Amino acid sequence: MAVQIRVFTNKDLSSVVRLLNETRGGSYEFVLFDKEKLRSEIREWNLKILVAEEDGEVLGSVAYNNGHWGEEIEWLAVSEIPNRKFIENLLVREIEDYVKGETVFTVVDAGSPKIDEWAEWGYKPEGGLYHMVAGLDGLKPLPKVPEDVTIRCLKPKEEKEFVEAVNAGFGWERLKLGVIQEWNSECPSLNEEWIHAAELDNKIVSVVVSRLDVKYNRFFSGKRGYLGPATTLPEHRGKNLATTLTRRAMNFLFEKGMDSAALYTTEQNIPSVTLLRKLGFRTSHHWKFMRKNIPPQN
Repeated sequence: MAVQIRVFTNKDLSSVVRLLNETRGGSYEFVLFDKEKLRSEIREWNLKILVAEEDGEVLGSVAYNNGHWGEEIEWLAVSEIPNRKFIENLLVREIEDYVKGETVFTVVDAGSPKIDEWAEWGYKPEGGLYHMVAGLDGLKPLPKVPEDVTIRCLKPKEEKEFVEAVNAGFGWERLKLGVIQEWNSECPSLNEEWIHAAELDNKIVSVVVSRLDVKYNRFFSGKRGYLGPATTLPEHRGKNLATTLTRRAMNFLFEKGMDSAALYTTEQNIPSVTLLRKLGFRTSHHWKFMRKNIPPQN
């Protein structure tokens, strides 16, 4: 019987869990999937999933997500079998039909042979993502900022101003109202005190959010904090605001009992990478973005 590519159904949960654990096991900070974790990711990211089936056995799966960062192939997981590359090719071609815009991307470990495999399907390296981590071993002094800038935590009932500042700094809708409550559902102690802000002329012009790295701490028994989102309005950059707020957030996490802090930043954001290295962050992992231009559909 020929390989059939079809839409994922609930009866495929166990098979896709097995494939993800089999193909991703041993990868950087990988947390094993179970049915509930897979269901949660499908709901959270509104994933579109295809599976490859032969003689009633699911041999591979691919997932598509249209999220904050664009249209993405979330995973490609195929068993190590003689016709693996053939099945991967079928799945990639089929999932590309879901792409609505002009480009689609996926994320691959830097230096992985998978980069060459994606290149065969027309994907090209275009930037990358760093996971950066810094140790927290004590309170450090805050760098100086202009005298007319106030460094403080977010005030209660100030979420609207906070969200507006973040979205203006990123240049797109990074956050929506209700996000603090969402973070609080993951970490009940989190409130406005965890959000660090720079105020100028009664306006929030820079923010850094400190949180707990909940999933890492749960699965790896860690004490790691997380920083982000973080941004400064374009017209107020170059005033040491991001550096000061990041150091303040690191001190805050140390006082909460964390022994390290982690964050993500793109490799092309050189000012951010430079700032973070000065604050003691090192690159813990590096991914490459593989991007493909999709011809318009007639």
